[in-house]
Amino acid sequence: MISQEDEAWMREAIAVARSKGSHPSTSPLGCVIVRDGVVIAAERNQTHELPDATAHAEMMAIRRACEGIGDLELRGATLYSTLQPCGMCTMASIWSKVGRVVYGAGRDDVHPMYFEARHVDTLSFIADAYRDDITIEGGCLAADCATLYYGPDADLPEAEQANL
Repeated sequence: MISQEDEAWMREAIAVARSKGSHPSTSPLGCVIVRDGVVIAAERNQTHELPDATAHAEMMAIRRACEGIGDLELRGATLYSTLQPCGMCTMASIWSKVGRVVYGAGRDDVHPMYFEARHVDTLSFIADAYRDDITIEGGCLAADCATLYYGPDADLPEAEQANL
């Protein structure tokens, strides 16, 4: 269940997403990882800046959190993401043993280009994963998060669509 505390942390993730611009073309995706009421990592999507196709906000935050605590396991931590995590970030959440993932905008809130072209449902993947100690909750400030991205019906040239 989404709490007021979750909404406060999601607002932090939104601020991180907007840190280098808030136009959808800048890939403003933000992620905050919190454990015991303390932010242990806060990162934005950095795929173009690095350039690195794996530098999604969640991946970068997981890397920073693990480096910061000196451990590859993030048990007891909650990962807040402004957008439903992709397959890669979902697997990283599973492997790093994040206890909970809370996301804002979901698949139906944004343009289809933000998700795997064949519509892989990462939420079902997590439900079927070998870990049963991870919780996924979506829709936290979904409308606010969705404003960061192109809308579901945006008419975008194919060259500007990320997953094609």
